[in-house]
Amino acid sequence: MAAPIRHVGHSIRRNGLIVLNNFEQLRGHRSFGWTSALRQQAVETKQDAIESIVIPRKKTWSKEAVLEALASTVGRDTTAYPYQFQDDPYLSPRTPNEFKLYYLSKESGRSAAKYFINNNPKFFTKDFAGPHIPCLMPETVSLLLEEVSEEALKERISLRKVQAAIDMYDQLLQAGTAVSMETTHDLLDLICLCGDRDPEQDGITHHITSLCVEQESGEKRGRRTKLRRDLEIQKTPWRENNNAERIFNLLPERDTRCYSALIRADVHIFNALLTAAPRVRETHSERWELITELLTEMNQQKIQPTLMTFNSVLKALRRCGSMAKTKAPQILSEMKAVGVAPSLATYDHILAIFYKSGMIILTVYLGGVLLCYYLTCFSPQCLDNKDLELGYKINILVEVGENWRLLGDPYQKSIYYGRFFNLLCLMEHIDVVMKWYRQLIPSVYYPNPQGVKDLLQALDTDSRLDLLPTIWKDICSMGHDNKLDLVEEVLSLMAREKQSPEVQESFAVCALEIKKVFDPDRSRPGLEWSTSSLSNITFLLLRVNKMQQAWEMLQLFKSNNRVPSEALLQNFLSACQSNGSPQTAVGLVQLSAAFCLPETPKLAKRALAEFDLTEEQR
Repeated sequence: MAAPIRHVGHSIRRNGLIVLNNFEQLRGHRSFGWTSALRQQAVETKQDAIESIVIPRKKTWSKEAVLEALASTVGRDTTAYPYQFQDDPYLSPRTPNEFKLYYLSKESGRSAAKYFINNNPKFFTKDFAGPHIPCLMPETVSLLLEEVSEEALKERISLRKVQAAIDMYDQLLQAGTAVSMETTHDLLDLICLCGDRDPEQDGITHHITSLCVEQESGEKRGRRTKLRRDLEIQKTPWRENNNAERIFNLLPERDTRCYSALIRADVHIFNALLTAAPRVRETHSERWELITELLTEMNQQKIQPTLMTFNSVLKALRRCGSMAKTKAPQILSEMKAVGVAPSLATYDHILAIFYKSGMIILTVYLGGVLLCYYLTCFSPQCLDNKDLELGYKINILVEVGENWRLLGDPYQKSIYYGRFFNLLCLMEHIDVVMKWYRQLIPSVYYPNPQGVKDLLQALDTDSRLDLLPTIWKDICSMGHDNKLDLVEEVLSLMAREKQSPEVQESFAVCALEIKKVFDPDRSRPGLEWSTSSLSNITFLLLRVNKMQQAWEMLQLFKSNNRVPSEALLQNFLSACQSNGSPQTAVGLVQLSAAFCLPETPKLAKRALAEFDLTEEQR
């Protein structure tokens, strides 16, 4: 009985046939013998199992698969500066202005390096990267195919060698070799695009200049300047009887694509005309009439509009004033009718039409239900809205994948995070605010002075002023310690009311650190002392019995032509009594007399009554 069992088990393991029902049925027989019915059933089961086996296809992994997998396990380091600024930690930007300067510097350096590599490829022949990184190597600009063939013509077209491509085409015609229509299309497109000449190897000057202009603070004047310069660079004159027209006339057959290369009579030319419509008409109504004429002509020529067509119309509507608000919904309805789904650019144009100037930043992450809500009611109030839940939903969209790239340039990025952090400070508990504060700063956000003030207000609201010394260190690291109103706000909050002894001690240490920003001998010009700053620091020092430092602060009143308040002098006299310092009390009365203060007699009377003075002191 054991032998048949071993035989059956060996057969099952060998063929991979684990058929539970048959096995259970087999075990149910007392004799464990092989009957003809069971043997036939096993054979049929084996054949069915063999026919149902599907061998999976081999998975081919890319060379970057391991790196991508490792990168997916690493999140953003919230304690570090942005990754692009980690080459030299000492020079890492701390303020928005430094951020913009560093960003432009790195972009300029990257452009200069790319220009040098592409113009001197002979010096960069070794590739040490594994896997290969194309963007770090010179672009392939040398011709590899010298024989007269269509493949050589395609190579010259792909490398944008206009004159070389034209010469190769002529050689093919002279040799009687027919050129395919697809290659001819590409050649005509290249000639028309480059203006019948080889594209110039632009230096880095224009790129850097345009980049600097683009990264300005968003002023319309700077944007117009950049647009004008770009148009001047891209302007290529069309000469009569050029090679494009010559090759076109030599073609035995001409299809729509050939005509489009020269006159561009397709949807793309209409998209360009729709975008340019506001520039050739003065009034808003005239601009809309021109847009309507172009759309009507497209319909007559049976040219199907694309997503770019509707985006071009919406972009043009942005320059049609209040009329755009009534026409934009019609464009959206038409998009839905023809089955064209909106893109981020569509959302950008819609929100720009219905929002005030400068609020377009929200277009990069509004999507799905949120966008439908706004486009339905047409009363968006995101920047002014105090809906904390909505703010969290928007930020979740930003953090999905690489959606953060859609925030735009550093200026727009700072606007978004500034608004989000402001909403948190107004609506969220201070513990949550501090959690976000540590996550955002300085890894993705450099708060401006107003952002720091929002945080200080949140600390005050939730009675967490004990965190002020820590915040002051961050203020210094971000370069905002030269903002007098911000410094005075910190001092005012610390000096407003008494705290526990431990907190008061930390406040006094912080006050002495703040005192250094008023020092004219430091590396940058010091701040100008105000009466409130002098008084608040003195109060903080008196509360922890730092009499010597407090007395030095009183001397600064006189040297800076500031007058101490009566409350400060009375508190100082009380501190002298607590510490048993009659000589300091006498000096305080003399200081008050030097200022000719009306409360001098009161101070003198208190000093005589509360202190054991010598005859000379009396």
